[in-house]
Amino acid sequence: MDGYKRKTPEQILQEIRKLQRGNLKILIGAVSGSGKTYHMLREGQMLKSQGVDVVICAVSTLKRPETVKQLADLERVPSIHWTDRGKEFKDLNLEGLLARNPEVVLVDGLAHRNRKEARFPTRLKDIAFLLEKGISVITTLNVYELEGVHDLARKWTGMEARETVPIETLEMADEVRLIDVTPETIITRLREGHLGQSTDTVLFTRKDLAILRELSLRLMAEDVNTTLERHREELGLEGPSGASERILVSAQYHWNGSIYIRRGQQIAKRLNGDLLVIVFMPPKRKLSKDEENFKRSLHKMAQKTDATLEELPLRSTRQFAAEMIRYALDKKVTRIVLGHSKKSRWQEFWQGSVTDGILKRAERLDIFWVADRTAHGEPRILPARRRNREHGSQYHRLSKEEMDRKVKRMKRGRFKIYIGAAPGVGKTYTMLREGNESLRKGVDVVIGWLETHGRAETAAQVENLEIIPALQIPYKGTVLREMNITAILERNPELVLVDELPHSNVPGTMHAKRYEDILALLEHGISVITTVNVQHLESLNDAVEQVTGIRVRETVPDVVLSMADEVELIDVTPQSLQQRMREGKIYAADKVEQALGSFFKTGNLIALRELALREIADDVDERLEAWERQFSLRGPWRREESIYVCILPGSSGERLIRRGFRIAYRLKAELHVNFIFLGSAPGEETQSKADACRKLTESFGGFFEAAPADSWKSIPRLAMDKASRVKATQIIIGQGIPAGQKLRRRKAVRELIRLARDLDVLLVSNPEK
Repeated sequence: MDGYKRKTPEQILQEIRKLQRGNLKILIGAVSGSGKTYHMLREGQMLKSQGVDVVICAVSTLKRPETVKQLADLERVPSIHWTDRGKEFKDLNLEGLLARNPEVVLVDGLAHRNRKEARFPTRLKDIAFLLEKGISVITTLNVYELEGVHDLARKWTGMEARETVPIETLEMADEVRLIDVTPETIITRLREGHLGQSTDTVLFTRKDLAILRELSLRLMAEDVNTTLERHREELGLEGPSGASERILVSAQYHWNGSIYIRRGQQIAKRLNGDLLVIVFMPPKRKLSKDEENFKRSLHKMAQKTDATLEELPLRSTRQFAAEMIRYALDKKVTRIVLGHSKKSRWQEFWQGSVTDGILKRAERLDIFWVADRTAHGEPRILPARRRNREHGSQYHRLSKEEMDRKVKRMKRGRFKIYIGAAPGVGKTYTMLREGNESLRKGVDVVIGWLETHGRAETAAQVENLEIIPALQIPYKGTVLREMNITAILERNPELVLVDELPHSNVPGTMHAKRYEDILALLEHGISVITTVNVQHLESLNDAVEQVTGIRVRETVPDVVLSMADEVELIDVTPQSLQQRMREGKIYAADKVEQALGSFFKTGNLIALRELALREIADDVDERLEAWERQFSLRGPWRREESIYVCILPGSSGERLIRRGFRIAYRLKAELHVNFIFLGSAPGEETQSKADACRKLTESFGGFFEAAPADSWKSIPRLAMDKASRVKATQIIIGQGIPAGQKLRRRKAVRELIRLARDLDVLLVSNPEK
């Protein structure tokens, strides 16, 4: 350990310089009109109210009313105006800012090139200079103005940025925050004339806005993941964080090596994860001519797919499983992709079973065996995308059922969800602000349910909004309050604001869950805006428990998110959220320390933020696929899929169903769940587990069946019969090990994997203890 080693003078000087340096915060948006300047000015107002000396310079409101209002009494240091080809630009007045010497300066447009005679060529250099002088800066940036991202934006949308900044700019920042906004909101702002002077209004098509929004979300998720990995290393935590994926493909210099890499790439793209490829070779063995050709081909493929390929020595095939698992754990891999073993039982007996070796060691990893479809004469190249049956000819006459469905959808109210990574990010505040904006436009708006949690800023946003009185319900000797859905229906507003989407209602009310109340309001033609935190999504329940150690009890089916017309993320950095907590803006003072030491720990907040960013990026991609059938940033679908979740005795059934649903949802596949139990009839505990699994499967829109098995030996054939009946393309099984049945279970799983050689098989890891 070097904890007691004396610091060098250079190290001490560097730390002093860091103390004297100003802080940099960057607000990123998909396009102009996202609200970056609005939020920057609002943050400046908040800092000023706390006694911080704030000024603005080179800020462009573009005469947007809401943004202009945020200027209020903020002091302005005059910028330097200049023109180029008849267009006016603003440079920072460095001399004026140094003379004024504020604590914070608010600056628009980080990607800006200065006039020729300026001290520095770019605004980025100006800001770096101010930071060195001890002046903190808050600035704004569009995602397509980042080098690297700009190339993708230009390729997919034709967007050209006037200037760009290096991608490493984000690493300079102390905080980076995403201002997320839906394409629908941007288009509405454009129609209402609020974005008339934007430089990129030509870009405003729903598809292009969705693409740039997804790029923003995924860029932020990667940035947050880097922060999370660094934080976990500082704490000495090993293994994957649970918030992101890292895929390892085990390949060989053979024609099927390319299939495994392609499949690994598809999985990595769909899960937005890193891709690693490993090839084990006997030391000093010379490659054949064919193997040399395959080696060159695989290296080219790895380069094209942004994969990292490593070749490692392997003295004996018996060491393969142990070496691969060791490598995977060292690289923080979450899933291994490899081919099915082609060895016979006798070969496995004499040479060792790779599958058995994996089953013994892979408790913390998911293992994915790629189907050997060439054995059945199927093509080696994976099919691209299935045709959506719902989109037939434009001349197709609608049936009565299709017409009724479309008319019902037209009468339904609009549904918008504000989602955040944790309490206190500003979901309710933003919902109320939108409610007041709608009220000013003449929309009939009411508050159906509001939880301010004693936050003064949130309560102040109620302003002139009408509140529907809560329903008072006697329950177990006390009186509880619930949203009065009957009163809302009688009042019949155009828009109702409803806080706390995952809430469970008191027994005896119209519906068991608040989301059911909301669906009823929508069916009556009433539009709804509501709020939820990402940890309440049913399919993320296990991931949230893994990253936070907390099992969330109140959840919302993922289908509710997909039913929404708009889903918008409220992104806040962990530093800002913890600061709000310390200032008493989230919980009461007596709960602050407890919260900061548990759910609001830095690692938890970073991981939840990454989960939220990735979840909304996937939601955007799903909607993009629905609008533009030929486009998806995550890559094409392979083929028509049928996902079969096989719950063996002792498995964590609900965990497997959630995993199966997330895969089925992303692949547009049917979900089938088979709950297998030992004996002719289930016991009371087993029946309870089966009922819970049935309920969860049906909430995901899947098909459930419980089946008895005489013994562990009969399970593999029973499972494969079911897989054949549902035309499964992928089987999902778990690694749970019931006490006293470890060996019998492993044999059954090994035999099931052998029988399923022509199917994809996913073995899901145990949750971390």
